[in-house]
Amino acid sequence: MQEVEPLLIFPYNGNGIEALDCIGSAFRLIGFVDDTPEKQGTDPNGYPVMDREAFARFSDARVLAIPGSPNSYRSRKETIQGLGIAEERFAKVVHPTARVSPLAAIGCNVLIMAGVVITSNARIGSHTCILPNTVIHHDVVVGDWSLIGSNVTIAGNTVVEENCYIGSGSSVMNGLLVGSGALIGLGSNVISNVVADTRIVGNPAHDIGKKFS
Repeated sequence: MQEVEPLLIFPYNGNGIEALDCIGSAFRLIGFVDDTPEKQGTDPNGYPVMDREAFARFSDARVLAIPGSPNSYRSRKETIQGLGIAEERFAKVVHPTARVSPLAAIGCNVLIMAGVVITSNARIGSHTCILPNTVIHHDVVVGDWSLIGSNVTIAGNTVVEENCYIGSGSSVMNGLLVGSGALIGLGSNVISNVVADTRIVGNPAHDIGKKFS
């Protein structure tokens, strides 16, 4: 019988609340950790929202750290590393309805939501979050620190480098390279390589001329 492990989720944000539906019977949620004093206390579902002292107080708890949004995803690496959590303590949370090939490789501190399909030989890096109903095809590589929205399709042999954001409803053609730090806007149809640190959007997706520094 699988041991039920205690779990802390950081921060108290949309992805964190959605993760409640994903933990299944493998984890027992102790509560959330958040740096914003106004969020701390008890949430409407009765779960405690605590400050970072909870990491030490519940030292046996696994940690799922899933900060980030289209506006803040580029600081995810700094934020997660700043928690000071040992890599082996991070959790891997996969919704019971997600289908992950036994030939796929999944890193640590990964959240895979309902209806996601990950097929043969795909490699999902550490500290990534994949929202509902996304399909990641064979031999795709998703780099560490990346966020993938809902209803995204990434075709075979595509490489998404570190710390990218792919907006919900987007499609990425096979064999492409999405450079590190890039943002793909909602509903985009990507048919050519994406330069690192750029923002693209549209059908076909095009650079909107706002390159991150």
